[in-house]
Amino acid sequence: MKIARRVEAIRAAEVGAIAAAPGDALMRRAAAGVARACIEQLGGAYGRRVHLVVGVGDNGGDALYAGVALARRGALVTATLVAGRAHPGALAAYVAAGGRLGLTGRPDLVVDGVVGIGGRPGLRPEAAAAFEQVAGVPIVAVDVPSGVDVDSGETPEIHVDADVTVTFGSLRHAHLVDPAAAACGAVAVVELGVDFPAGDVEALEAEDVRLLLPAPESDDHKYTRGVVGVRAGSVRYPGAAVLAVAGASVGFAGMVRYVGAAGEQVVAAHPEVVGAGKVQAWVVGSGTDADAESHLHAAGGTPIVIDADALVHLPGAAPADAVLTPHAGELATMLGVSRDEIEARPLHHVRQAAEAYDAVVLLKGRRTLIARPDGRVRVNTTGTPWLATAGSGDVLAGLIGSLLATGMSGFDAASVGAWLHGRAAQACGDGPLVAGMLPDAIRAVVEDLFA
Repeated sequence: MKIARRVEAIRAAEVGAIAAAPGDALMRRAAAGVARACIEQLGGAYGRRVHLVVGVGDNGGDALYAGVALARRGALVTATLVAGRAHPGALAAYVAAGGRLGLTGRPDLVVDGVVGIGGRPGLRPEAAAAFEQVAGVPIVAVDVPSGVDVDSGETPEIHVDADVTVTFGSLRHAHLVDPAAAACGAVAVVELGVDFPAGDVEALEAEDVRLLLPAPESDDHKYTRGVVGVRAGSVRYPGAAVLAVAGASVGFAGMVRYVGAAGEQVVAAHPEVVGAGKVQAWVVGSGTDADAESHLHAAGGTPIVIDADALVHLPGAAPADAVLTPHAGELATMLGVSRDEIEARPLHHVRQAAEAYDAVVLLKGRRTLIARPDGRVRVNTTGTPWLATAGSGDVLAGLIGSLLATGMSGFDAASVGAWLHGRAAQACGDGPLVAGMLPDAIRAVVEDLFA
């Protein structure tokens, strides 16, 4: 199925389209977007104090031209040239507009224009010193926060932590993938009228999800819509079974079967659920405790979601058509590295796991990553911090399993499931939630998508 729109990340090496465009015209267009973001952040321009930290390249030129626009709107604009020089045309325009050089007093806002998408990780000492002078002041970054690794989304060296990042034309890996994405703050994309190449990292938007969702046809029945089987829960963790079945029962598959030690609790909560039989997909592992290995071995021959306790029982490669759903700690065990290493380099490690296990791997986190063995990755940008609660992963596993049972590919099922799961958390409001709230919220989100 064709996806309507994607937010795609391009690699820093793929910027020839930018270089081919007229220099100052493109720079002024970009700068206008930066100035707008500054005005929004400040609640106006007149009388505000804005300080630019400026590098020698086009990124610094963007910042200086933004300073021109702000000065013309009545802001007091100052600039530090970290290398003692800057883009000549932009600097001349800045000075002509009344912009000053050197920091005078504490500003209301700082614009980071040191390095852009072509920069290397880390800050030079003079740039770090310039930002230290304005520590604690809100920052708007031009293109990316200076010092992050644009291509990997990593932050191996000292870097800027921005409140807002304004980028141009398309998102880069650093805008989507943590920990660099966290350093970007809120991200605004300014269209430049330049065509960018498709990337190998992308994020689905609402319309993409709507087009991918398996809405039933008028002549469908419960078997043609797919049957999902859930092997979850145990005597020790019966709630995991109830929650995984709840995720599987949101309405995508036509039937849910349950096999496990928590049958009484599952049927009490979901009387429509039936027992063992033929399925089009399995969900295995959530809360299965000591039963995890036997459940995994019993669920062969169909597409499968492997979660939680079952992950440690995987052989060298996963079963065919598998989706693995680890969090950072579980992926660390699977790859034989520390959790800190996973969290410092999530894009690298999720790709490594997808290749090593020859499966789709969904790495849960603030920005959940879904990777295919060929290296293609989707980043989920929905969700809230309140989603970090016990049982939410069980609901997600069941949801993905129900999508798999309809015939969706593992990559699409995991991507759409993560998007819906996160959007459901957002629909629950900006406050505490429990995992049992998510299934009803997922139904509401889907209803809105098709409205």
